[in-house]
Amino acid sequence: MTLSDMAACACGLSEAHLTEYKGKQLHQGIIDDYKALDLAAKNAGFDLEIASAYRSFERQSLIWNNKFSGKRPILSATNEPVEIDNLSEIEVIKAIMLYSAMPGASRHHFGTDLDIYAPNMLAEGQSLQLEPWEYNQSGPFYELNLWLEENLLQYGFYRPYKSFQGGVAQEAWHISHIKNSNKMMQVQSEENVIKSLVDSDVLGKELLIENISYLHAQFVTNLCAP
Repeated sequence: MTLSDMAACACGLSEAHLTEYKGKQLHQGIIDDYKALDLAAKNAGFDLEIASAYRSFERQSLIWNNKFSGKRPILSATNEPVEIDNLSEIEVIKAIMLYSAMPGASRHHFGTDLDIYAPNMLAEGQSLQLEPWEYNQSGPFYELNLWLEENLLQYGFYRPYKSFQGGVAQEAWHISHIKNSNKMMQVQSEENVIKSLVDSDVLGKELLIENISYLHAQFVTNLCAP
């Protein structure tokens, strides 16, 4: 695969790097390690499910545009809706990026990053929210959270948003395959993200491009170490 082909994959514009696994699209290089993690989790009492895996540029753009236009709520770090009427466009952008990446710069484009949970830990009638409280001490996935902390690395995964570092909010459910996500990160550069945005219908793209350097540093490469 050429560098330009890899860049297209890393920015959500190509699916050449993916394969189907249990109804989701995953990076071809992570399947064996994820199967091993899945089995180990099952032996520990957790029936893992993938809530979200690969997400295309088009899909990320829909999420982004709905939030930017106010059709879908933007949530704060305390899961309260953000009132955007009095915010500047760059403030809206940063509010969105707390939980949702700009199109072209999402780790979900990689197919190496998964949002996971264990439905067998939910109480009857309880549904998945993918909110921080679910993975905290009083939440249904607290034991899963502890198990992941102890076991992810030996299967080649880590949590890039394990804690809040001034960029993306803490996401205990988001795991990433270290080796293959690092390869994708190398070609998801500022330049290639800009290329993906230029001819798109992403709302606020002019500001995204104009401020790409600090947005990329704050929200894309600002990750917790494995």
